[in-house]
Amino acid sequence: MPAEDTNSRAWQIYGQRQLTRAYTPPVPERLAWTPWEGVGPGAEVLGDVTGRRVLDIGSGAGHHAVHLAQAHGARVTAIELSPAQHERAVGAHADVDGVEFVQADVTQYLAGAEPFDAAYAIGSLAFIDPRRSLPALRGGLLPGAPLILSLLHTDLHGRGPSMEAASREQAILLRDDPPLPTQMWVLAPQLWEHLLTEYGFRVEAIDLHPHPDESTTVIQQLIRARRLHDRPTHLRPAP
Repeated sequence: MPAEDTNSRAWQIYGQRQLTRAYTPPVPERLAWTPWEGVGPGAEVLGDVTGRRVLDIGSGAGHHAVHLAQAHGARVTAIELSPAQHERAVGAHADVDGVEFVQADVTQYLAGAEPFDAAYAIGSLAFIDPRRSLPALRGGLLPGAPLILSLLHTDLHGRGPSMEAASREQAILLRDDPPLPTQMWVLAPQLWEHLLTEYGFRVEAIDLHPHPDESTTVIQQLIRARRLHDRPTHLRPAP
């Protein structure tokens, strides 16, 4: 099964299980880029998003999008591929002003959408081939728009990132059920920077955030990039 199909299946099963449990994560008081409370920056890395159109990539249950709309005045489009995850978000937050929930593939959606002022992905972009997602994001963002990515750097098994732009086996860990196998692009910061640069972004910073428990190996990386301006077209003078 292709890597992205494996991931789509895993997130659909995950979302369905959470629907069965009727579990909805609380809307955070602070935007968190890592799974650990108090580790890393907050929404300030996006800049001032008041009144701006912001894309939440792989928005899951929608709680991050709701926080940005309610606490920062953003106009958020929360896009999610999994129908079950989308159902969770709509079921909990459909009446929230400033948030639009969309169930779609982000690359297909951006092909016909008005470009956004900013975009972010908390853990989700690693489940999509960057050679497919990054060109779509460049086309879907206005020149100068920030793109903030939270990505896995070192996993629970102590395996560090790859210098090859290929997916590898990972898993979604569940408290009371067996892990769900996935395929993730767990790439080294240098490789992310190379890919982002290739597809029209400027990387401004890459920060590594280790687990607060030193005995746990997992590390998240936070990438701050910006969509470059289009190069002017130089016309030849008429003969």
